[in-house]
Amino acid sequence: MKRLRKSFHYAFEGLGYVIKTQPNMRIHSVMALIAIALGFIFHVSHAEWLALVLVIGFVMILEVINTAVETLVDLYTEEFNHLAKIAKDTAAAAVLCMAIVSVIVGIIIFAPKVLALF
Repeated sequence: MKRLRKSFHYAFEGLGYVIKTQPNMRIHSVMALIAIALGFIFHVSHAEWLALVLVIGFVMILEVINTAVETLVDLYTEEFNHLAKIAKDTAAAAVLCMAIVSVIVGIIIFAPKVLALF
């Protein structure tokens, strides 16, 4: 039980580190809160909630992984290395791709609801 508690503690420390040090994670968090608020305002369906939770979760997970990749690359080398650049850029690209997908999901869910107001 003590090991499990320590594991959770370390995981929350990692999450705290990402939130404190990564401006993009803070942006993703604000956007997630906006999407959640809109979900309540527009009374989205269970399926729409599922889609929102999944895309929000994937963006957050990928941002954490991106931070881990960037940290490991920086630990490995401080001087410019083309392969290190590729590792960092592709990890960031994964976050970008998922963020784009999440925006598309948000548009699919919320655009008809917003347009119905007019």
